[in-house]
Amino acid sequence: MSLSPIKKVTGRAVPVEGDDIDTDRIIPARYMRCVTFDGLGEFLFHDIRQTPEGKSTKHPIDQAQFNGSTILISGMNFGCGSSREHAPQAIVRAGFKAVIAGNFAEIFFGNSTTLGLPCVTAKKEDLEALTQLIKKEPSTEVQIDLENLKVSAGKLSFPVTMKASAQQGLLSGRYDAIADLLANLPKVKELAAHLP
Repeated sequence: MSLSPIKKVTGRAVPVEGDDIDTDRIIPARYMRCVTFDGLGEFLFHDIRQTPEGKSTKHPIDQAQFNGSTILISGMNFGCGSSREHAPQAIVRAGFKAVIAGNFAEIFFGNSTTLGLPCVTAKKEDLEALTQLIKKEPSTEVQIDLENLKVSAGKLSFPVTMKASAQQGLLSGRYDAIADLLANLPKVKELAAHLP
């Protein structure tokens, strides 16, 4: 049973600017004491969206013009730090369908694409141009074409990159190794029966 292929992601975007946004900023450790990942989305970027007193910092995710955004734009080394899988889970459960950044920490990238969250890498100048466009015109629709590795937004268009194995997994609907294993359970059992 393969999952639904992911060939394109289209939606409005929100820029979360900065380099080295680590997994602790994405989801603070105190919210990781959960049995399931349900509800993690509400704590996405919690400690930079609120002051210690609970007042809004007017983080881009909380700004009205970016409500309903499904594509996150950021800088270099996104998802660095500890390898917590809660970080991409929080992003997905907050309603995001893809991330565009300068590059990604390797474990974060793997944890994300396994969830069906495409993470594509763009050149710094292209990220800056996209960020400026979205800030000026927040209603602009952004499309990530995973087959052709291209991002389009209004008149702006630029190439992106992604590890070939992750790209093929998303395009074929075979990005979740556990789903793949369960789909082939009869073969697993057959092989196990012949092992000494």
